[in-house]
Formats: sequence, C-alpha cells, structure tokens
Amino acid sequence: MSEVRNDGQATPAGDQPNMSVVAQYVKDLSFENPGAPASLRPRQQSPNINVSIGVEPRQLSGNEVEVELRIDARASEGETVVFAIELVYAGLFRLSNIPQKDLGPLTLIECPRLLFPFARQVVSEAARHGGFPPLLIDPIDFVSLYRRRMAAAQQQAAQDQQAPPGTP
Repeated sequence: MSEVRNDGQATPAGDQPNMSVVAQYVKDLSFENPGAPASLRPRQQSPNINVSIGVEPRQLSGNEVEVELRIDARASEGETVVFAIELVYAGLFRLSNIPQKDLGPLTLIECPRLLFPFARQVVSEAARHGGFPPLLIDPIDFVSLYRRRMAAAQQQAAQDQQAPPGTP
C-alpha cells in the first residue's frame, strides 16, 4: 500500500512518520496533608496554589521514548503548607520515521500534550481523595514551555563558549 505526497509522488506507507502511544502510567505520586485533620476544616479564604510543570523525555531503545510529565502542586496559607501533590505521569511512545529535527518538538510538545489530560485527572482526584475540592489545573501551553527551554539552552551554550577553558 502506498500514499500520495503533496507533490503527487507515491511513497510506501511504511515510510510515513508515525507516533503511537504504547502505554501511559503513574510513575510516582505523592500526596501530603501535613496539617490534617485541622487543614480540612472550613477556612476564611482559599489557600494560595502554585503549580509547576516539567517535561523530561528519555530515549529507551531504537524507536521508543519515555516522556515524563512532572506536576508539583502546593497549596499554602502564608508559610503553612495545606497540601502538596507531586506527580510523575509518563508515557511510552513508539516513534517511526521521525526526522531528527522534529524529535524535540514531538517529545517536548506533542507527547506531554497527549499525557496532560490524564495527569490533570490524577492530580484532581488526589486532592479530592485528600479531603479537598478537586484541583483543576488550567491547560498548559507546551509550545511556550518548549520555546523557553530552547532559549535557556541557547543562552547556556553561549555562556559556555565565552567561559575560559578549564572553567567549571
């Protein structure tokens, strides 16, 4: 079987770029409620909630890559932690015929974009099971995260080139 490219030329179907999700899973989950049961009582105002997101791809074998989506959510009142959730939600992806230049955007944008709704649900349920209202994380702009990561890498490379030899 073959497919027709934009230029009208036929290509074998096996040469087409392909990404498939082999598995997705909770790799690590931690929920802390250090002030329980007092932290579960009604409060005058909502706690301050900070959420940080990280993405770490890791080449496993040939055409398989594991992508970890790390979510750290902390609710606090002043210096007091009300609850903390740390989640590493991962996916195993099989990548075929992906050009080298596309691997970064694919593993740092598209893969976490596929994982995010499921990780968001795990965080929401962890908060709810801890006695709090579900924590609904806003959608994440993985393109913006990717651009910041690339800019930081370029800045680091420029600094490394300016450093004298033998400097750590």
